[in-house]
Amino acid sequence: MANPLADLLLRAARTTPRAPLLRGPHGPAWSHGDLDAASARLANALVARGVTPADRIVAQVGKSAGAIALHVAVARAGAVFVPLNTAYTGDEVAALVADADPALVVDDATLGDLHAEAASLPATFADVGRDAGDPASMLYTSGTTGRPKGAVLTHGNLTFSASTLAAAWGFTGRDVLVHVLPLFHTHGLFVAVHCVLVSGASMVLLERFDPAAVAAELPAATVLMGVPTHYTRLLAEPALDATATVGMRLFTSGSAPMLVATHEEFTARTGHRILERYGMTETCMLTSNPLDGERKPGTVGPPLPGVDVRVTGAEHGAPGAIEVRGPNVFQGYWRRPELAATEFTADGWFITGDLGRFDADGYLEIVGRAKDLVISGGLNVYPKEVELVLDGIHGVAESAVVGLPDGDLGEAVIAAVVLEPGSTVRPDEIRRLARRQLAAFKLPKRVHVVDALPRNTMGKVAKAELRSALADLPAEMEGG
Repeated sequence: MANPLADLLLRAARTTPRAPLLRGPHGPAWSHGDLDAASARLANALVARGVTPADRIVAQVGKSAGAIALHVAVARAGAVFVPLNTAYTGDEVAALVADADPALVVDDATLGDLHAEAASLPATFADVGRDAGDPASMLYTSGTTGRPKGAVLTHGNLTFSASTLAAAWGFTGRDVLVHVLPLFHTHGLFVAVHCVLVSGASMVLLERFDPAAVAAELPAATVLMGVPTHYTRLLAEPALDATATVGMRLFTSGSAPMLVATHEEFTARTGHRILERYGMTETCMLTSNPLDGERKPGTVGPPLPGVDVRVTGAEHGAPGAIEVRGPNVFQGYWRRPELAATEFTADGWFITGDLGRFDADGYLEIVGRAKDLVISGGLNVYPKEVELVLDGIHGVAESAVVGLPDGDLGEAVIAAVVLEPGSTVRPDEIRRLARRQLAAFKLPKRVHVVDALPRNTMGKVAKAELRSALADLPAEMEGG
């Protein structure tokens, strides 16, 4: 019986075992064959510890070759890989472990023990048979309902996504990826690592994003996957220019929207157009600007082959709810069957919680999260629309818009802005300039200048945190 995920991730290892996988100088130099051997030994060690098919294996480990081998080993053993954010506290981990009910919890010390145990075990392993519908991984996400819940992804979900992305983005064995993302997230593991493994490519693992280190690696690389914050920081690196990126063929960005100004500046500096795409923990990738063809800043491109995306409730140019279906869409939430009625439509489409619209060419524009919609005086205000106007004001580097309780309007539109270095533009002036493009009900009632916007590990603005922080600040500008 086949093991879909292990078969795909080790395909290159079994056809071109000597092909390089991990390149120095920031870690061990591994071939694809080395991954095959290391994951086989670890799979043997897991079975020796009593791991059986469908068991959950929780892993809160640092970024390393050994962590990637563990992921592959769990797939080979037929178990379910549950990576946790390395920033989680002990209490947070304990709560998730209690929910996951795992057979084994792996931290860095435990991973070291496993590798030590595995060293004397065979470098071959008879992969446990699995079906496409069997669970392969579970990632915790707050999604649209607050408290974390485990999104169960199957062998079929992950193999479809990896194969589709590698083909859509033209991955081959000649590619070298500069890997700057965490391994506990869809973007870093199921997008970046899986594209490398399924294509027989190689990568340089950087423990964290450091602009100078990334720029130093680019001349010998072909692909970089990042989030918008990475690109803004790269643009501040003097070494980033057309010469440093002459061998690069692809820069991708996701996990958060990118400013049009960042697109334009990056193209001016390097000659490359950043490719934006859209995905979720529950679905992996859904849409992508094309590898060949027009890449539209401000959009995330058309749906990927085999993925269905629809926008419901959109009228007269207003955005609607983004819903999706396809072989990439997850199985459901772990031990939360009641969510099937609220997270899926009656006809089986997953409700993403995002709002958006398609343009005339079929490119999807994400307007924001449904839960971030501001209803002010009974009128809908979409934060992204206001943010685009604020971001276009000279002297404003970036902005974020939220709604706060208001006795008169129900919710008031409130903005936080980060100024460009040296800018002296005032909140009242920002409001005056924004009013030229925004209806009065969309205009922020208050504008706060902040040093930085709070972000999560993937670069998304943490709007719940921002909302709380802004609620405690005095009014800088009201009325008018």
